[in-house]
Amino acid sequence: MSFFNFKGFGRNSKKNKHTNNNMGNTGSPAPMNTIYSSPHSSSSKLSLRKNHSPSRHSQHSLQQSQPQSSLYSGNNNYNNSSSPERPESQQVMFLSEPFVRTALVKGSFKTIVQLPKYVDIGEWIALNVFEFFTNLNQFYGVIAEYVTPDAYPTMNAGPHTDYLWLDANNRQVSLPASQYIDLALTWIDNKVNDKNLFPTKNNIPFPQMFLRDVQRIMVQMFRIFANIYHHHFDKIIHLSLEAHWNSFFAHFISFSKEFNIIDRKEMYPLLPLIENMEFQGKII
Repeated sequence: MSFFNFKGFGRNSKKNKHTNNNMGNTGSPAPMNTIYSSPHSSSSKLSLRKNHSPSRHSQHSLQQSQPQSSLYSGNNNYNNSSSPERPESQQVMFLSEPFVRTALVKGSFKTIVQLPKYVDIGEWIALNVFEFFTNLNQFYGVIAEYVTPDAYPTMNAGPHTDYLWLDANNRQVSLPASQYIDLALTWIDNKVNDKNLFPTKNNIPFPQMFLRDVQRIMVQMFRIFANIYHHHFDKIIHLSLEAHWNSFFAHFISFSKEFNIIDRKEMYPLLPLIENMEFQGKII
């Protein structure tokens, strides 16, 4: 029996979530029903980003474009004091008390992320990647309406890190945060629903490129985490979701550390937060 089917988390259940979150008939979305759900968010705007197409300028290159694998560090041709999308209070907020210590549970995620006995490591990694994507997708749906191209014309994680997209012509391009995130989430959605890469039937092995693609998927999800922490943490607090968000992030990083998925240098934009959570014992 497939571990996905045994746990009831597999791609079939994701199709149901797409159906439940379709707002075409009722005009109101379904609440998040995940480990990081909160009654505070039940009236918020929630949707899986697959239902929101990227901008018309990027649609023609979506199937060929890829997430950019490198990041730029430095000031990168913008003025920190004048940029509307870089309020220093955001960084101060997610690193300040009491928010930096807020979490759903005490202790670390070490035992939660470890490979269970008798479970194939590929199945375990695939299951967790799928669940991280589903939760991140829904969290982003809460704040997506505020991520407009005018307010956030670049995809970045603070004043020292810009993220670029590799377009269909293999060129690094700067995109508005909303467009970058739409493209990244759609790309990840296509990956986790590719049964050649994420097999769901018994006796079908994971392909050789599986771990490479998992690393790329996790890096893109980290960049979305970083962007939200640096620019939208105030909205998370306003919705009383900071405990859920911090726990979700600690879980994500703990899993990445357990299986050495994301390089430490890629975590630079949130390294102070990660180190704080390590000091607290949330991440081991």
